[in-house]
Amino acid sequence: MLLYFRGCTAREKLNSISKATERILRHAKISYETLEDEKCCGSVLLRTGFLEDAIEHMNGNLEDFEGRTILTSCAGCYKTLKEDYKKYLGVDLKVIHISQLLEQLIRENKISLKGNNDLNVTYHDSCHLGRHAGEYDAPRNVINSISNLVEMENTKEKARCCGSGGGVKSAYGELSNSIADLRIQEARQTDADLLVTACPFCKLNLSQNSQDLDVLDLSEFVLKHLDLTEDCDKEGEIQ
Repeated sequence: MLLYFRGCTAREKLNSISKATERILRHAKISYETLEDEKCCGSVLLRTGFLEDAIEHMNGNLEDFEGRTILTSCAGCYKTLKEDYKKYLGVDLKVIHISQLLEQLIRENKISLKGNNDLNVTYHDSCHLGRHAGEYDAPRNVINSISNLVEMENTKEKARCCGSGGGVKSAYGELSNSIADLRIQEARQTDADLLVTACPFCKLNLSQNSQDLDVLDLSEFVLKHLDLTEDCDKEGEIQ
């Protein structure tokens, strides 16, 4: 069975993201479970330099993770579970990001979507999903299946950071906000109707610094366009 690892931000601060993800999973008839006592993946400790504490914490999570396919909403969780657990613990976990799952479900006609050719959407590449993990296509394919994707000036490996990662939001709030402002300005220049990202950290910081442009997580965006009048014929299975 699929383990949906919600992540700290989607679980505690932006639970609309985790709720949207679970609604999509139920619609696609995918059997999944969550951890009742879900703990942090260890990303924050790693990014802020507490390596020994991070390794101890990550080792404590292994019993919940090993031998399972893990779905993440958070780009930081995805990068940590997929790459850092292998680097520091020697454990090769099977991890899929929500953007990759959504792309698969759309490709295999496991979910029905109501497209809008008049809707222009721009996409923000999160650092962890993009530059760190190399995933650029999946979220774009999902957006293009619903609406018109209009790119910002700096995208993919050249995309600006949202300003929220690496402890910057907590330690240097003004700097974090100024970085987010620059990204919002780029998004406005596209004349898009909506800004979509695939990372709860990014959504939180960008939305807090955007007064006139709506910001949605990819799962929220898909849920808004999910055709709930049609049930999937086949039960989704993640191999």
